[in-house]
Amino acid sequence: MNGYVVVMEQDETGGYGAWSPDLPGCVAVSRDYDECITLMEGAIQMHLEGMREDGDPIPVPSAVGALIVPAA
Repeated sequence: MNGYVVVMEQDETGGYGAWSPDLPGCVAVSRDYDECITLMEGAIQMHLEGMREDGDPIPVPSAVGALIVPAA
């Protein structure tokens, strides 16, 4: 399955932010992790729809996965 990788980050207040390396400017934020994921899914769809409407090329997903490396 091809799709866009989403990076989830937690800020110092406990809120969450999400962004995709392949879709600059496409972001979501929420105080709840699961809600942030849901918002990001919608943000990606809206972002791609806007690109199509503007006649912009749709980026091919470039990332193939993600890995969390423990801090030393």
